[in-house]
Amino acid sequence: MMGFLSGANPVRSWTTGPPATRAESDSEEDDLQTELDENEGSIILSMISQLRVGMDLSRVTFPTFVLEPRSMLERITDFMARPDLIFGAEKCNDPEERFIRVLQYYLAGWHIKPKGVKKPYNPVLGEFYRCKYTYKNDTEGYYIAEQVSHHPPISAYFYISPSNGVMIVGELRPKSRFLGNSVMTAMEGENRVTLLGIDDGEYVITMPNMYGRGILFGKMFLELGDKCDAKNVKHDIVCDLEFKTKGYFSGTYNAIYGKIRRGTADTGEINGKWTSSMSYTNTRTNHKRTLFNAKTDGQNIAPKSVPPLSKQEPLESRKLWSALTKAIEDKDMEAATTSKSAIEDAQREKARKMEEVGKKHVPRFFEQNKQGQWVPKLKIPTDPRRANEAVQKWIFVSPPSA
Repeated sequence: MMGFLSGANPVRSWTTGPPATRAESDSEEDDLQTELDENEGSIILSMISQLRVGMDLSRVTFPTFVLEPRSMLERITDFMARPDLIFGAEKCNDPEERFIRVLQYYLAGWHIKPKGVKKPYNPVLGEFYRCKYTYKNDTEGYYIAEQVSHHPPISAYFYISPSNGVMIVGELRPKSRFLGNSVMTAMEGENRVTLLGIDDGEYVITMPNMYGRGILFGKMFLELGDKCDAKNVKHDIVCDLEFKTKGYFSGTYNAIYGKIRRGTADTGEINGKWTSSMSYTNTRTNHKRTLFNAKTDGQNIAPKSVPPLSKQEPLESRKLWSALTKAIEDKDMEAATTSKSAIEDAQREKARKMEEVGKKHVPRFFEQNKQGQWVPKLKIPTDPRRANEAVQKWIFVSPPSA
């Protein structure tokens, strides 16, 4: 989950070990909710008194106690939590089965979140986050994300595991709105998954919207809602997914439903809860199987490694936000506000100077193709060994000279 509301994932510096993730408890409503103390509540109400229903929140500064201590660019890695669910999918002869494997990957990251409602840091222009993963089969995966635009905010990201034949490219363009007692973030953008060992074309997946409830009254909690889809044009397979929000008097939290069709024929359904267990039923055979169970399989996430802070560049996410992160972890809200303001002021000053001289920002790792999609500035070799070498050199190379 990304955008205005978010969750947490482990912090690592070239280390390995089980990541500290969590699946939702049986008491779903209580587990999603959080309460503010008196001072925090007063600050929230003071801020909200300045808002109007429908207002764009992209320029609104939120108090530091609602922040999740990591950047949006790192938050996106939760979508890379289980690419191993796709590993080997190119060996499946059935295109529908390959499609289901991609859906498994997509649905396996939503359960990663903290209790309550948190907002990751808004990345500054040119900020980037990079890491690598080590898998149980002694292979690696690599990830890089960069803030390629600030107004409007656009985060481009790229993941690849050449040895396992999986590549994911995408961009996120969150747009938040104040809705009264809720804040809604429209998660515009898409994930484009490619199986490198087979000519399937791209599997294109969009995002649900996110809702922070209880902003004015009641307890604060997170919901995913509305419709999104997954498509593979090559084989004419589509899955229409709906993340269902709970009604005032009926329904349940965190429900999800999906219908899969190939051409004009319905082939399957998805049911369950994105916080616990989801199943797939083949409607032609009535065979049902579990797609993902966060309660039993939610901890099986490959550890990600990042360079230590001393080796990171100034615009690398954890280095850039390190003072703010420490202040939040120390519960020093005054220091957190000072640190956050310093970064935001520097961002505005940099933008002003660039505008004065008519200079435009040029992203370091990404560029737009003819379709307007953000793609990595990298030609990937077809040989897995050479691809591993090329990707590592590209992501972890020394910074370009000024």
